[in-house]
Amino acid sequence: MDNINGSNNIIGEGSVLKGNLKTSGNVRLEGKVTGDISSTSKVACGETSIVDGNVVAENAEIAGKVTGKVTVSELLILKSSASIHGDISTANLIIESGANFNGACSMGKEEIEEEDSINEKE
Repeated sequence: MDNINGSNNIIGEGSVLKGNLKTSGNVRLEGKVTGDISSTSKVACGETSIVDGNVVAENAEIAGKVTGKVTVSELLILKSSASIHGDISTANLIIESGANFNGACSMGKEEIEEEDSINEKE
């Protein structure tokens, strides 16, 4: 986990956060969040984690449950215990066997490259 600011935010198992969490540091979630999580670094959701809201991050690894949109600018990893109910938008995606994903998926970097090549032709 590369992080310039060095802040690590941990929400432990059994903890409940109601509200939005926005940080430039890493987030490790084992508890429940009702609200959005936003990080310019990495979000790691463990097997016991539950997110009722959107997740926005540079990188994310999800092993728990997310009900909401997941937007990751670099790499999203869905572990075998992951359950996603919502749309995914990411540049790179790894889905382990057993992961549960219900929603639409868009891979962002290809769309950006296509738009650039169309603009160059005009």
